[in-house]
Amino acid sequence: MITRHLRRFGSLMCSDPPRAHELLDDALTERQPQPDKKAPRGTPMSGKAVVMLCATSFFVGLLLSGRMALLAPPSSETSTGHGSGIALFADDCDQSRRKLEEGKPNDIMKEVSRTHQAIQSLDKSVSSLEMELAVERARQNGGLGVSAPSRGRLPKAFVVVGINTAFSSKRRRDSLRDTWVPRGERLRRLEKDKGVVVRFVIGHSATPGGALDRAVDAEAAATGDFLRLADHVEGYHELSGKTRAYFAAAVATWDAEFYVKVDDDVHVNLGMLAARLAKYRDRPRVYVGCMKSGPVLSQKGVKYYEPEYWKFGDEGNKYFRHATGQIYAVSRDLASYISINQPILHRFANEDVSLGAWLIGLEVEHVDDRSLCCATPPDCEWKKQAGNVCAASFDWSCSGICKSVDRMRAIHSACGEGDGAVWSAAAI
Repeated sequence: MITRHLRRFGSLMCSDPPRAHELLDDALTERQPQPDKKAPRGTPMSGKAVVMLCATSFFVGLLLSGRMALLAPPSSETSTGHGSGIALFADDCDQSRRKLEEGKPNDIMKEVSRTHQAIQSLDKSVSSLEMELAVERARQNGGLGVSAPSRGRLPKAFVVVGINTAFSSKRRRDSLRDTWVPRGERLRRLEKDKGVVVRFVIGHSATPGGALDRAVDAEAAATGDFLRLADHVEGYHELSGKTRAYFAAAVATWDAEFYVKVDDDVHVNLGMLAARLAKYRDRPRVYVGCMKSGPVLSQKGVKYYEPEYWKFGDEGNKYFRHATGQIYAVSRDLASYISINQPILHRFANEDVSLGAWLIGLEVEHVDDRSLCCATPPDCEWKKQAGNVCAASFDWSCSGICKSVDRMRAIHSACGEGDGAVWSAAAI
């Protein structure tokens, strides 16, 4: 009987522990002697043995119950107590992780933007230092071809506007002085207060000291708005060399952020020009102008004939992209590069092609700015009325303003930005 009870006890301990304890009590009760009955046959078990046997069965039941619990798979539907707390904690972790991951893209983009800005600033600083060192080295070695104070004492400027002119172009110069080029004290104040330098650029005649040179010297003394190129002899087929000499002389005279070349038959709004260039002041090597890619003319005798046409490929090919020659701008680093390397920069027949060739193999940003090549009225006038004042205007058919001496004043009246625009430009 006891054995049967013990077997049931062990089995119930796995499934119903309270019932197992009741069974143990029944077993002990049945072991008590009954007065009405006869003693069972056989040797009776002592109370101590029964207790030991029950305890052994109890621990065996616990052991079996523990093993079964270990072997039983956890239930995901009935988790309670510590299990549910762990699950809740895991859910909180998952939610926090998801929030963190959702916030990461914005943080990463901000960091990337800040890093990019820092790299741009550092690149510009390093590039400027390298160019300044190269310019100073070239000056000490006599490579610039112009006499100028050391770079540390050069006057600062935002932009130097060099107006390409000739000995025979005094009436053109006067037409500009009557319109968009300031005279006298206004010219000097523009340079001092706004950092905008404007000069007519000219070299020397084939007979130094002759009548042509004396006439320009007298004009320069009266107006104070000339930049003379000491080592350049004027001539129509020497425009590429003149451009090279201009950048060298300008870099050696002013420490500017931009250097502009413009022809003396083009109308310019200085305030708008400065504002357009200010957009690119954080870029170290920028080349701004109206980019084009015209045909390479191989027929001798035609205008813009290119004697070295064969260097540009088969007949009928086009030039690489370059700024049209009426007006363009380069940043300080590029002007310094031209200044330093001018002895070995090849000159093609066309000045604008030559400049494009000097820069085509460099890490240069070409900016196609159509505000620098508006047509004359009504085009520039309509744009002004729409609030889009042009930086420069000319006629493509004439590669400048046709009959500019006669028309410059009317064009300035129709398309000019107003005399106060350059003074109120906040970007410079």
